[in-house]
Amino acid sequence: MTTKDEFKQAPHKLLVIPGPIEVADEVLFANAHPSMSHVSPDFIPVFGDCVRMTREVLYTKTAQPFLISGSGTLGWDQVAANLVEQGENALVLHSGYFGDSFQDCLETYGAKVTQLKAPIGRAVALSELEKELKSGKKYKIVTVTHVDTSTGVLSNAKEITAVVRRISPETLVVVDAVCSVASEEILFDDWDLDVVLSASQKGLGTPPGLSILVASQRAIDVFKSRKSPPSSYYASWKKWLPIMNAYEAGTAAYFATPPVNLIYAYHAALKLIVRGEKTLEERFKLHKEASRQVKEAAKRLGLKQLPETDDEAANGMTALYFPEGLTAGDILPRLGKRDVVVAGGLHAAIKDKYFRIGHMGVSVVDGQRGDVNTIVRALEEALKEARTKSA
Repeated sequence: MTTKDEFKQAPHKLLVIPGPIEVADEVLFANAHPSMSHVSPDFIPVFGDCVRMTREVLYTKTAQPFLISGSGTLGWDQVAANLVEQGENALVLHSGYFGDSFQDCLETYGAKVTQLKAPIGRAVALSELEKELKSGKKYKIVTVTHVDTSTGVLSNAKEITAVVRRISPETLVVVDAVCSVASEEILFDDWDLDVVLSASQKGLGTPPGLSILVASQRAIDVFKSRKSPPSSYYASWKKWLPIMNAYEAGTAAYFATPPVNLIYAYHAALKLIVRGEKTLEERFKLHKEASRQVKEAAKRLGLKQLPETDDEAANGMTALYFPEGLTAGDILPRLGKRDVVVAGGLHAAIKDKYFRIGHMGVSVVDGQRGDVNTIVRALEEALKEARTKSA
């Protein structure tokens, strides 16, 4: 029988899209746990530990995690169904594709949405946010995509929250952090955030399938005081809050079956992140270093980065325009031949003009793997070959 110490993943192409990402051997081994009852005495403390360790990743002592089977998109539904009532105003800060998607979700639940849209490659200016908050319209929530996976743009969630607190303190700040949790620093309590929503398959280094959301006590109070019932059945915190509380307290409760094996995998990933050899602070530094290495190599190779300023460029991914005269068909298959899988463009306005590289989780934290060097080498070789062929 294979043991944890003997388990190694089968050889495979290096997955460096902006999620799903490569996961550690320990995590895949945990995902292969024998089938287990979701109310088993063995499983209950594992789920409870996941709730507690999720708080640690986000530097919060009192916020409430929700771990629910689903993708990061389910986080939008939770926000829209539990915190915004029919006809209430929501302000969406748009720095790429996912701002439009969040708006669509909010409007599906009856919110009246205003969007502040940054130019492609930029984050929304704080001055624009301040101007809108002073316009006289009362906003129930402000949403920001911390790292928009379509552009690689990093928004300053700390400063955005400070502006909201100063001008409209009752407005809830919601951070879509699907592509930033565990690869970008997020200080939930210190920044006074209300919601951070994420998913398992990016910086948290777990296979896809788990929606992860953390809500402040202020947000929970807003939910509890709403005039109408939550507008979703599955996403209702009325259903899920007792479940999370029960498992954290060491007892089982049931609403819908949790993804038991995925929770075991997430538990293994969290132990590596908050109980591993490297501290969270060290992990963030390693992500910055990997980002610098990839971006400097790209610049050296004549590739232009999509984010227009370095301070608005994500540390967990890099978005790069194709060189003049070359397309996705010239670059991506050549990277694939070198066993490196990257992602094409996603933003509709420039979809065919750029590609995206993910560098987060085990690929940057475990230097012995050499993943970042593999990315750079493959990029150099693919570009050289493509340029030679097109000459």
